[in-house]
Amino acid sequence: MSNRRRQDPLAGWVPKTDLGKLVMDGQISSIYEVFEEGYKIKEVQIVDALVPDLKDDVININLVQKQTDAGESSRFTALVAVGNGHGLIGVGLGKAKRVRNAIEKGIRLAKLNLYPVRRGCGSWECDCGEGHTLPFKVTGKAGSVVVTLLPGPQGLGLVAGDTAKQVLKLAGVKDCWSKSMGKTTTTNSFAFATFEALKATQAIMTPQDWV
Repeated sequence: MSNRRRQDPLAGWVPKTDLGKLVMDGQISSIYEVFEEGYKIKEVQIVDALVPDLKDDVININLVQKQTDAGESSRFTALVAVGNGHGLIGVGLGKAKRVRNAIEKGIRLAKLNLYPVRRGCGSWECDCGEGHTLPFKVTGKAGSVVVTLLPGPQGLGLVAGDTAKQVLKLAGVKDCWSKSMGKTTTTNSFAFATFEALKATQAIMTPQDWV
């Protein structure tokens, strides 16, 4: 896992969107303000400026070969996840003729897909009140893969496949059970299904949201 940081993420950046201009002017200083207002992130510099501690992890790299009229064409795909380990996660799939470029595109797309994860202690075995797991059961689907995540007691760890573990760790989920169906050997679908499950933590209201 690597942590790519910019000393000044705004250096040389000329915002092209209203959200980018608000961030540049300092009117928005938190990524959570972006989510609360329902803005769509279209400039990666917004994430660089608001989440300087974001980390990235290359989950999978594939060589894709395709036969064309001009001959055989080869491209690399890089599946990348980004997160801060404290409730933010994004997954992206980059494609390019070179591995490095594919990874860079994957990181960029993952940042643009950044999403907040609601954590809590929804395990009946624990009830410690800390945000080490999920508040309730969630399910996500991508391709033929369906991933279900269930709250786990503190100290359980991540009972999940390696691909799901990488995504969960970056999201800051420390303990949880998981179930998966479909062609889970398809790494890309497995990762995106886990990502969709984590996004589903924001789809249900909890009693705390009513206060």
